[in-house]
Amino acid sequence: MQLTAFRDVETWLFDLDNTLYPRHCDLFAQVDVRIRDFVSRLLDLPADEAHRLQKSYYKEYGTTLRGLMMEHDIKPDEFLEYVHDIDHSPVKPDPVLAEAINALPGRKFIFTNGTVAHAEAVANRLGITDHFEDIFDIVWADLIPKPNRIVYERITQEAKLNPQKTAMFEDLSHNLEVPHDMGMRTVLLVPQHTREVFHEEWEAEGRDAAHVHFVTDDLGPFLQSVLSALKP
Repeated sequence: MQLTAFRDVETWLFDLDNTLYPRHCDLFAQVDVRIRDFVSRLLDLPADEAHRLQKSYYKEYGTTLRGLMMEHDIKPDEFLEYVHDIDHSPVKPDPVLAEAINALPGRKFIFTNGTVAHAEAVANRLGITDHFEDIFDIVWADLIPKPNRIVYERITQEAKLNPQKTAMFEDLSHNLEVPHDMGMRTVLLVPQHTREVFHEEWEAEGRDAAHVHFVTDDLGPFLQSVLSALKP
């Protein structure tokens, strides 16, 4: 598929963590540690066992929170507040990304399994706060995370977007399966400087699958290339 495939795109959906900012800044590592600590404290588990359970729930349910809700009936508010109480300073301003997103034709949204507050903090650090029409977060989704099809269908309805004219940017291949099936263009973000390093082995699965149309390790320059392809 060529970059000209973006010519009829009128809506741009961006995941947040490890997508709008690069994985190598290690911001999400802070969230990851706080999730582990929350699980450890909640279930009175040593750190290594809490980490294994955290990742098991993440893989099975889409988020650790969803697993804790399903398996342990926890209330989400305390979890969400605790795990996103992090230092956002590792995220640096990205004028190339900001300029490219601002120049994209059409509507732009953030679509995240995190919270609005976390997304706003990241966007503020990147310098892209004013470039998005809205943020669709895990609370908006009634705590049902991607890749559940229901949340993709809901966003198309509430944002009144046409999937056939929408592009979705994600750092996890399996989160692009439903967008592809709905007719969206799909872009997978991989770690910078290498396409082989993922935090979890299963996260790398499917990046060469048919549902991944484009792969990039640097979002700003990729969007610049898209903008060049959109020129008459």
